[in-house]
Amino acid sequence: MYIRIAMAAVTCLAAAAAAPGAAAGETVVTGPRHGDLLAVADAFDRAQLTQDRAALERMVDDGLVFIQSSGKRAGKQVFIDGWTTPGDSYDPITLVDRVVIRLGPDAFLVSASTTLSGISGGKRFSSSFRFTDTFRRVGGEWRAVHIQVTRTAS
Repeated sequence: MYIRIAMAAVTCLAAAAAAPGAAAGETVVTGPRHGDLLAVADAFDRAQLTQDRAALERMVDDGLVFIQSSGKRAGKQVFIDGWTTPGDSYDPITLVDRVVIRLGPDAFLVSASTTLSGISGGKRFSSSFRFTDTFRRVGGEWRAVHIQVTRTAS
């Protein structure tokens, strides 16, 4: 169970390289009007960490491509189930080297690295990773359409 959660956790946080000059913990945003994009990314992360299944169902596209830290491809239900396993809980996180890149009027990506820790299956865990979440505006709403997670050394 820990591995499933760690893989899901890695997904929610971002894999583009930081822009030149970005300090640890600083968010680098490229493109105009980025405040709305940060709000979407923050709400998505919050929904994962608080295990808000209803919010995740709304925010994750039915066709989600989820590349787990193992390299295996999964979809929406695997992603959501990994975050909402009964009895699991997550500690607050700090995003490092977060980058937000607007890809056009209806798409953007967020990338960062973090360490996710908490309790899974009654045991403490900690996993460091870098992730990229790609969002697309679908029917006027932002949806996560592609998530990739890569484990890193702690």
